[in-house]
Amino acid sequence: MTKFVLDSSAVLRMLDKEAGWERMAEIFESHADGSCGVCISAVQWGEIAGAIKKRGGISEQNRVMRKLDELQFEVKAVTWSEAIRAAELRVDRGISYADGFALELAMQSPEHVLVTADYDFKKAVDLVKTEFLPVK
Repeated sequence: MTKFVLDSSAVLRMLDKEAGWERMAEIFESHADGSCGVCISAVQWGEIAGAIKKRGGISEQNRVMRKLDELQFEVKAVTWSEAIRAAELRVDRGISYADGFALELAMQSPEHVLVTADYDFKKAVDLVKTEFLPVK
């Protein structure tokens, strides 16, 4: 079964109803009916929380993060070996350290598909199946 690995940019696109939000809604609907899985790295989860707090303060952050939690996708904790691998991906592929966690998680299974709106991931399309949301 396909498991979609979300980058924070994809979730933020959905929240902001920007280009690709409909695709994200489809993914969450499929997850709700059990036809696919959805997961995100705890590092990406934190990036979303920080972006929401920066825009709307702590009460908005709490509201949005609770709403996301209701979608019941898996937030994957990070191990020390995954942190090292993310750092290696940062150096080897020239992506951000946080993006390295999303990439590392997507690399854990051939059934994983990375969903992102961040075109810096073009540097790693040879490593994982990647679905890019449309440009804004």
